[in-house]
Amino acid sequence: MGLDKTIPRFSWKINSNLNATEQTAYQILVASNTDLLSESKANLWNSGKIDSDESIWVSYKGNELKSGYHACWKVRVWDNKGNTSEWSEPAEFGIGLLNSSDWEAKYIAYNTEKEYSECPQLYKSFNINETTEKLYLHVNSLGYHEVYINGKKVGDGVLTPAVSQYNKRSLINTYDVSSYLKKGKNNLIIWLGSGWYSKDLPGVVNKGPVVKAQLEKLTNNQREIVIATDETWKGRRSSYTRHGTWRPHNFGGEIINAQIAKTDLQIGNIPEHHWQPVSVVNIPTHEVTPQMVELNKIVNTFIPINISEMGKDTFIVDMGKNLTGWLEIDFSKLAKSQEIKIEYNDHIDKESGFSPTCDFYDAYIAAGDNSETFENKFNYHAFRYVRITGLSEKPEINSIKGHLIHTDYEPAAGFECSDPDLNKIHDMIYYTLQCLSLGGDLVDCPHYERLGYGGDGNASTLTVQTMYNVGPLYNNWLQAWGDVIREDGGMPHTAPNPWSAGGGPYWCGFIITATWNTYLNYGDISLLEKFYPTMQKWLGYVDHYSYDGLLQKWPDTDYRGWFLGDWATPDGINQTDSTSISVVNNSFLAICYKQMQKIATVLGKTNDVKLYAEREKQYQQKIHETYFDADNNTYATGTQVDLAFPMNAGVVPDSLYENVKNAFYKETMENRRGHIGCGLVGIPVITEWTTKNQAADLMYTMLKKEEKPGYLCMMNEGGTTTWEYWDGGRSRIHNCYNAIGSWFYQAVGGIQTIEDSPAYKKVRIQPQIPNGVTWAKIFKETPYGKLSIDWELNNNKLTMNIETPVGTEAEVIFPDDTKEFVLDGDVHKMEDGSQKLINLKSGKYTIEYKLSIST
Repeated sequence: MGLDKTIPRFSWKINSNLNATEQTAYQILVASNTDLLSESKANLWNSGKIDSDESIWVSYKGNELKSGYHACWKVRVWDNKGNTSEWSEPAEFGIGLLNSSDWEAKYIAYNTEKEYSECPQLYKSFNINETTEKLYLHVNSLGYHEVYINGKKVGDGVLTPAVSQYNKRSLINTYDVSSYLKKGKNNLIIWLGSGWYSKDLPGVVNKGPVVKAQLEKLTNNQREIVIATDETWKGRRSSYTRHGTWRPHNFGGEIINAQIAKTDLQIGNIPEHHWQPVSVVNIPTHEVTPQMVELNKIVNTFIPINISEMGKDTFIVDMGKNLTGWLEIDFSKLAKSQEIKIEYNDHIDKESGFSPTCDFYDAYIAAGDNSETFENKFNYHAFRYVRITGLSEKPEINSIKGHLIHTDYEPAAGFECSDPDLNKIHDMIYYTLQCLSLGGDLVDCPHYERLGYGGDGNASTLTVQTMYNVGPLYNNWLQAWGDVIREDGGMPHTAPNPWSAGGGPYWCGFIITATWNTYLNYGDISLLEKFYPTMQKWLGYVDHYSYDGLLQKWPDTDYRGWFLGDWATPDGINQTDSTSISVVNNSFLAICYKQMQKIATVLGKTNDVKLYAEREKQYQQKIHETYFDADNNTYATGTQVDLAFPMNAGVVPDSLYENVKNAFYKETMENRRGHIGCGLVGIPVITEWTTKNQAADLMYTMLKKEEKPGYLCMMNEGGTTTWEYWDGGRSRIHNCYNAIGSWFYQAVGGIQTIEDSPAYKKVRIQPQIPNGVTWAKIFKETPYGKLSIDWELNNNKLTMNIETPVGTEAEVIFPDDTKEFVLDGDVHKMEDGSQKLINLKSGKYTIEYKLSIST
């Protein structure tokens, strides 16, 4: 309902039961309401028939749109066989408040001696004469908010807004509240919680949460402000308070006073819960922009699998799997003022038992009613196990619910194969990412730090963008990265950047690699245009600390510490070795310069392409000259990451590539006994290397290991989400080791993007079949539609069922020794020396061919 631009872009997907269907033209209608959404009446834009195959990111070219406008649209298309589609169902959109002049509202707060711990309510009553017009509420809260109109919560979003860097930017959420209002008197409550707007964090000036909000009536796209926050509003405390400092290891929890909760949504001046004047707060000037990522929502609910009694008033609840979100408990027969303590942990230690994660607990002070309910509101937890203290009776299983919360993106992929172990690993990673994506970014862990680390992000970007439609999430997250760069080009290790955090160049360079990968997966060139200057600025900082052709350790700052290479490696790997750190970081920079060439090419910056090509070559040569060990054909320490990264980065001369490749195999199979031998940085590096080098058997060997380090070991020890360390230390819900997820799709599934055709407009299909896997089923929901591969190996004959969406072309690659193949029942011969591939337009196809070597 509130876009951040006046020139929106439109996308659509086309369904067809005819093979080789192509769009040849489209027509878009845009109108201010559905009654006008016809060719003769469309008052904002009638594109007419446009000859084009474009179906994503099509820019609006109609009458000027302004802040607060509302519109609806529909589209139809023509295909290459002369058919015209029906009109699509209408869809709606709105333009947010884009200028400071659009606001009459003031920032207000209700401050008490509890400061950031208070979760206050702000209130205003108002009259509505007519309910036939559209009414929109624009909310810009510093801290979390929920909106209630006439006692009913508006929408199903929770923990709103998404994250931002408060000293640079805050976000606006726009709600269509038309259906919540009635003719006559209405009551509006905005309920606040501090969240990231906490003491001494960047941009925080008040001693509690702050909000400005504006209710507008829209008549024929003419805005009329109904009410706006100002000094006439009233405030009061609520039943919720927060404990903890909202710092690492101390994010705390919530304390709910149920005696106050009875009147939380009542408007009258109840004794000890009456309304008082609010304060108008002077907030420093910063960017205030519409939130362009989905809201956080409850996306799944679990009930416990077991509740065990640990003492006369203490019980351990096992939710069956880790989750990030809220707990809900229905109580019965509690005494007035009875206190219940609720503690959380993501695992139970075999030796020490239940050990709460830091000081993460909630408390409930009972009202003494026959039934009452505890539920989180402005904080959350990451947990599987819950310890409840203060109950006289064991709770019923169905009285407890765990609510999984994450940004409301869409699932976009699925994988299944003949090997149950691979399925389990895939599914664990798939689920873990849901537990890490609350707030419009991806965090390292949702309990200890809750930070959007660039290193963890780089490690998982390809996986999460394959498994989910997280284009809007990355749009929000990359905006935070753009907001945190310093004047000298220095980048922190997290975005947002509330305090100093550890990492290294692989963390900072997220601004380049994540932007490029987001473009490849979703095709939005505007991200490249927007953040290209930021990338260049950071590379200037890199240059400042580069000597003799290689980056050296830069200084710690007040916003960033450490200078890491790989991180969270297994026992026996020295991640602090200076030569390894240098090879990792400089190989990464060579890749950054390669990607900068590609970005500059897309943007038409020819001179920059040449400059970055020279820089890439310089890094490649200098790394090889400095760190190559000719006796062993290794680099630096000779570990997996020190070998694979130079190969990925083009450091290794062609004449030595096979030798270094063999050294990688030796390091893995002999020195690491077939195990993974790297950490957060190394996992995506070796995943990329094994995929590019068709080394499916090697990766399969590493994934099948049941001892540490390995994924199966995590699950054998009860893990349902991936860990922070291979030995299980600290966090058991973490973003260190999820990069392997892309391998299931790119290697086993065989679906690989082609960089010259982003957003899966053209894909390469070439399954890599590990010895022991006999079938696999994979799908990927692309910006154009569903792409699926279903292959089966039987007596050396591979049968592939392929479905490609309209707008996508698939390039199917055959083994070099393929003599013939069968396409939909027809035999096709291949000449020796011919190109071993075919191109398929959209549709469904079956391909069969023999594999000459038994697998």
